Amino acid sequence: MPDFSTPADWLPWAFASLMGLSILVYVVLDGFDLGVGILFPLADPEEQDRMIGSIGPFWDANETWLVLAVGLLLVAFPTAHGMILSTLYLPVFAMLIGLILRGVAFEFRAKARSRHKVRWNRLFFAGSLITALAQGFMLGLYIMGLEKTVETYLFATLTALCLAAGYGFIGATWLVHKTTRHLQIKALQWARRSLWAVIAGVGAVSMATPLVSDRIFGKWFSFPEILWLAPLPAVSGALIAALWIMLRRMPFAGDRWNWLPFATASVIFAAAYLGLAYSFYPYVVPERLTIYEAAAAPESLMIILVGACFVVPVIIAYSILAYVIFRGKATELRYY
Repeated sequence: MPDFSTPADWLPWAFASLMGLSILVYVVLDGFDLGVGILFPLADPEEQDRMIGSIGPFWDANETWLVLAVGLLLVAFPTAHGMILSTLYLPVFAMLIGLILRGVAFEFRAKARSRHKVRWNRLFFAGSLITALAQGFMLGLYIMGLEKTVETYLFATLTALCLAAGYGFIGATWLVHKTTRHLQIKALQWARRSLWAVIAGVGAVSMATPLVSDRIFGKWFSFPEILWLAPLPAVSGALIAALWIMLRRMPFAGDRWNWLPFATASVIFAAAYLGLAYSFYPYVVPERLTIYEAAAAPESLMIILVGACFVVPVIIAYSILAYVIFRGKATELRYY
């Protein structure tokens, strides 16, 4: 374990932590607006406009976190960047196509005439689904150490389906928070159904992760290392149970605590992510390349850190400002 007494020790750790935070924030924030897109076909046209209104002020800011994470991977860990993206070239390409479809459809559907709006709605759904499936597929292959076998592809397909359903779930909880009446009731029903997919996805990843290597198996099941991990599944199980009860009893009188399902779902996602981070540390490419081996020169990292100290607070401030200004229930998105 590095003693962090020199820049060569603490700089890679600092950038890995910042990159990990960026990915986590992206998964939660862009996860809910991808989920709203995945749920699009289940709503009627009027409800679709309200759903778009619920994510309209935020989706650009949410995707900034993905740009930040990929940028940090490129400049701070260039060797890992080349290894990961060359292996995941096709799903990354699919994800970019999905993001482009989403962005174009999002803007054009608000300006299109009624007879063309259905087409843009379908493209918005397709872009959201493709993006979610591609990200889930990449996650599955990454967990499996970027190995290309029939078994790893099957596992990646499973994680792709589960992550897409998970995004649909967190998107439904977001709609519970941002909408009212009939759409809110529908969102509660969507959340109750998709919660099972979240449980399946977390369970599948949890069972597969310790089998990737003996090192991870030891971190999960040997003493005293198991004490570091034990709180995460315990907290996750308790939160899932609480969320199940909560969704069964909502909406509460006066629409109080409507934000609680989304907040709880976000904590569950964060707990699952922290479990993965704990399992794979200090590797940036599982069982192949550590963050210290993949890091750029300390002099380069120090210069990048100075820039990050300006850029990251601006991104955080912009994101917080957007959520504060556009708090409250969603209205129809309009362009004037």
